[in-house]
Amino acid sequence: MSEPARMTDHDRYFLDLNGYMLLEGVLTSAEVDRLNEEIDARDLPEPTDDIWSQRFGGFFMWNRVFRDLIDNERVLGVLIEMLGEKLRLDHAYGVLMGQGNVGLHLHGQGMPYDPAQYYVHRNGRMYNGLTVVSWALADVGPGDGGFCCIPGSHKSNYPLPGDVRGFEGHRDWVRQVPHKAGDVVIFTEALTHGTLPWQGSHHRRSLLLKYAPSHLAWGKMHAPPEALEPLLTDRQRRLLEPPYIYQREPVLAD
Repeated sequence: MSEPARMTDHDRYFLDLNGYMLLEGVLTSAEVDRLNEEIDARDLPEPTDDIWSQRFGGFFMWNRVFRDLIDNERVLGVLIEMLGEKLRLDHAYGVLMGQGNVGLHLHGQGMPYDPAQYYVHRNGRMYNGLTVVSWALADVGPGDGGFCCIPGSHKSNYPLPGDVRGFEGHRDWVRQVPHKAGDVVIFTEALTHGTLPWQGSHHRRSLLLKYAPSHLAWGKMHAPPEALEPLLTDRQRRLLEPPYIYQREPVLAD
């Protein structure tokens, strides 16, 4: 197994400045098609404005193509630099949105400090709390909606004004991030981000994998289902271990 690719100086600068980064063409068109075929086969219900109707899970059990996302080498190198060599996958879910579906208001910010969602830079190194890897399985064009953020807000020293949170004030502060199927958006949860109403004529379709430092857990569920264990590689098992620090092996341990 080859060594994951690391961030370039340009990547580090952009991520530190904005709180997110875009990796283009991580998946081939054939890989995107295979993932979409698997989702189509599940005959998921049509999403509504209820945010929970737009989410689905359990896909690591469906097919290896989903499990391969867990430790994709192009993404893993970025995550190791953001979260350390003993990072873990905390939780994951998929997102479906139809035309006109309302998304989630802006949330997350650098102030007040949140020990679960944070961005700190010390002595030439970044430290992050919960971090999101969003895999696009459909194109997101300019004006389509979907993921948006206030660039740089992960380092803010003042709380987000209430009118901005609901997209009512200063819409010019908010950046929508167009990207193609097969691209990946990575962002720290300390970044103020949300979901604009979906305006595309096709469904929005993304898979969100959320990683954390070795000691941190967002929810109560720490262990993967027993049936998933034999389907994982050793590296994937290390990523899916529960949160702890002492004597934890690095993800890239031989």
